[in-house]
Amino acid sequence: MRVRALRGAVTADEDAKDEIISSTTELLEEMLDRNDVATEDVVFIIFTATGDLTAEFPAAAARKIGLSHVPVICARELEVEGSLPRTVRVMMLINTDKAREALRHVYLKDARQLRMDLPE
Repeated sequence: MRVRALRGAVTADEDAKDEIISSTTELLEEMLDRNDVATEDVVFIIFTATGDLTAEFPAAAARKIGLSHVPVICARELEVEGSLPRTVRVMMLINTDKAREALRHVYLKDARQLRMDLPE
């Protein structure tokens, strides 16, 4: 088994606690499901959020889906002119037998435009 990085992003419709948690929960669940990752195979998760998301920590979603023993950290995304607003990005390190090329990174809602090169 190897440690691999799995990436994803999602947009929130508004800067509201419930919206940030529900959007991030949807992203995390999809990342785990598409890649057949069990919660015990998650090593750690890094979340970033754009500066316009201040109502909640995206990491709160990890607790909601049973990842309460996984180390997580939240950080602020770089403020780049023209960047996608209300965006949560995730880098999840996982233990897996899958090759790097076999991983399915997940981009949901408006964040799909960030990686149009990836298959659904």
